[in-house]
Amino acid sequence: MPTRVYLVCASGLEPVSRTVRPEGGASGAQARVETAQALLDALRERPSERERQAGFTTYLDEPLKVAAGRSGDPEGSLRLSRQPEDLPPAALAQIVCTYGEWGAASVRGSVLLGGPGDYPVRRYVCDASVKARPESPLPTRAP
Repeated sequence: MPTRVYLVCASGLEPVSRTVRPEGGASGAQARVETAQALLDALRERPSERERQAGFTTYLDEPLKVAAGRSGDPEGSLRLSRQPEDLPPAALAQIVCTYGEWGAASVRGSVLLGGPGDYPVRRYVCDASVKARPESPLPTRAP
């Protein structure tokens, strides 16, 4: 399916078009997780030659997995295979802004993300300041 993901260009985040292919056949929560994983994989793809020449890059250089939130997490939560705050700020900004535009990952305009540990999920918002300064730590809120 065609979608937009956010890459770093100069000192900000800019959307680029990608085609993602979630693993097929699932429905409901599993389809949501598969699409979230496909978006993460698209963020890890090296920018095309044309995108590189235009200055685009990605800060997601290591494999990440995504899973549905666990029992006790707010509805719509996603869990990454790394704690979100342990990622480079620009990588986290790419994820939050990409997920924020994708309706199935966005909860009232924000993204609920956690990691593999016992820490609670946090609420992240992709706003103009995040897009303008993706290298700055993202503000978080309790869900």
